Amino acid sequence: MRFEERELKEYAEPVPPDQLQEGEVYFALIFLDEGGLVPQMEPRVFIGSKSEPEGNKLYFQDFASYRRGIRFESPNADEEATFVTGAGRYIFEYERALEVLMACALRRRKAP
Repeated sequence: MRFEERELKEYAEPVPPDQLQEGEVYFALIFLDEGGLVPQMEPRVFIGSKSEPEGNKLYFQDFASYRRGIRFESPNADEEATFVTGAGRYIFEYERALEVLMACALRRRKAP
């Protein structure tokens, strides 16, 4: 099996907030260390945005509960689902998240 070769960018390309689509799955990708060697990625479903005094907030739900049909308005939603807000800096489409992880793999090869 061979994955197509590609040129990796030096920077990450998160989804612009105005291009997020409600009900679509995106991937939150952060690094747990300063050197960008320990990634954590989790699928999240975009459930909408809301204007707040400090700016627009983007709302996401964990994939597993969304798939089970739990929604923000559902009874016991706060016990059965995880809802998070954010600015979207770490939200990627799958292919872009994969590129960030491939760049991480290259950094890890060079790390002592």
